[in-house]
Amino acid sequence: MFVARLLLSRALQAVVAALCIGCFSFVLMQMLPGDVAFRVAAARYSADLMSLQLAEAVRGTLGLDRPWPLRLLDWLRQVAALDFGRSLVSNRPVVLEVAEQLGRSLALAGAALAMTVALALPVGILAGLAPGRWFDSLSLLLATLCRSVPTYALCIVATAIFVLRLRWFPSAGFDGWSSLVLPAAVLSLGMAAVTSRVMRDSLARTEAAAFFRYGRHKGLPEWAVVWRHGLRNALIPVVAVLGQQTMVLIEGVVVVETLFSFPGIGQAIVRAVFSSDVPMIQATALALGLIFVLVNTVVDLLCLWLDPRARTAR
Repeated sequence: MFVARLLLSRALQAVVAALCIGCFSFVLMQMLPGDVAFRVAAARYSADLMSLQLAEAVRGTLGLDRPWPLRLLDWLRQVAALDFGRSLVSNRPVVLEVAEQLGRSLALAGAALAMTVALALPVGILAGLAPGRWFDSLSLLLATLCRSVPTYALCIVATAIFVLRLRWFPSAGFDGWSSLVLPAAVLSLGMAAVTSRVMRDSLARTEAAAFFRYGRHKGLPEWAVVWRHGLRNALIPVVAVLGQQTMVLIEGVVVVETLFSFPGIGQAIVRAVFSSDVPMIQATALALGLIFVLVNTVVDLLCLWLDPRARTAR
């Protein structure tokens, strides 16, 4: 029953978030300086062919001469009918544009998240089982270094070593899974640094609890004590942190996608803002907002599964 109420509340949050994000992004685009018709015409036909007549033709064709409240109401009616319009630049349905570009970004984020879990959990578990020892100190030093180095610097160093010198990975674009390895690794380093320390602190607190010590007194093997009594309790804050970092990861891939020339949602947003492609911006912001609600829902369900006491208390 509680899970049903949780899903219903998240569905209502998704509807409210969609309305707020769509209206807010539309109003922000109207506040940008300059003429929208000129920017759209320049993006469509190139800046060399720009003229006043061409901009006026674009204005009349796309209805940009109408008052913006009427255009916003038209967009809301279209969204209610699950029609998100067409791109002002490419004239393609924005659903197809967002699906292609966001799909690549989600693949990149998923690869980075998988690398984060594969790296952070073992390091955090080993450090949490031996707090204050040499491995804990070494992992803290490495986590501090990985977190303190800017992302763009990691991108430059990784490109110079693995692309230009070793030639292990492609330098730009998207050409299968090999194009995901290097940018995903760069993104995962900072996330793994934070997640490993959260895992270490959570497991160290769990190890000091009475139920964990009781598992050892019963004579269980160390792996069984950690697996049965430690990890399930220690993973609750880790899941919450991973959910938060996932949203930061999806929204913060702009720098990595730009430096690696990765055709994802980050580059799409930048191009849409420069060309004032309002339907594209609204659809992209709407998709990211709904993903945020979905990630929060999944994190809540995982935390409830890991800790049944939360269901009983609520």
